Amino acid sequence: MVVEVEGADLMDGTPILDIKPYLPYVDCMPDARGGFADRVKGYALEVEIPEKLLLKLPNEQQGCVREILAEDPRPSYQNDPDRVYGMEYAGYEIKFRVKDYRLTVCEIERAAADRTIK
Repeated sequence: MVVEVEGADLMDGTPILDIKPYLPYVDCMPDARGGFADRVKGYALEVEIPEKLLLKLPNEQQGCVREILAEDPRPSYQNDPDRVYGMEYAGYEIKFRVKDYRLTVCEIERAAADRTIK
């Protein structure tokens, strides 16, 4: 397969390592179509955070955490319902499981101080 690229601001011979599909909801052409990516638009997990864990987060971060988790932060090749996944956000380590499009938070703790970005 040969892909011809025109109009790119590259020096002659510069390798192109990755070509991504056009995604109209993040790119700027309003009449463009996303092809296969249109099938997953609107995908979101139902997020369940037990109240006792939610209270560990400051009020202003609770909504953001829900939105981020609804986007499914797991690697796309992982779908083990018994596995505990984790992510760090705003100085907190958040652990969760995902089963049948429902993400359940099982732990929220302060992240280790040496891992927090300053």
